[in-house]
Amino acid sequence: MASLFTKIIQREIPAHIIAEDDQFLAFLDVFPLRKGHTLVIPKKEVDNYFDLTDEDLSDLMVFAKKVSKKIAANFPCKKVGVAVVGLEVPHAHVHLIAINSVSDMDFKQEKLQLSSEELAEIARILRD
Repeated sequence: MASLFTKIIQREIPAHIIAEDDQFLAFLDVFPLRKGHTLVIPKKEVDNYFDLTDEDLSDLMVFAKKVSKKIAANFPCKKVGVAVVGLEVPHAHVHLIAINSVSDMDFKQEKLQLSSEELAEIARILRD
């Protein structure tokens, strides 16, 4: 059965897409910790991040790096944090989050409640 992320890749479920190429997709997390919180995924459905081939893993991080530059340029922060958790959706993915402290990446904290319009505007900013 296709994962939620595969359905986003196939455009069966809408998403606020930031960047895309033949292998990878970056889109906003709809339950973000911070504005600009983005998920980067391979288009190939692989559950465990470390089951990606070495080449795919490397290419994924290079793609994520490009997206992180857009986040840092548009959401003032000390760093763009990177997290690989992988329990929420059975599809390898990386979280990119604008952070000023370690606690900004605490996934137990309350998520932002952003409207679809706010998410669309953030996506537009990150795409431009």
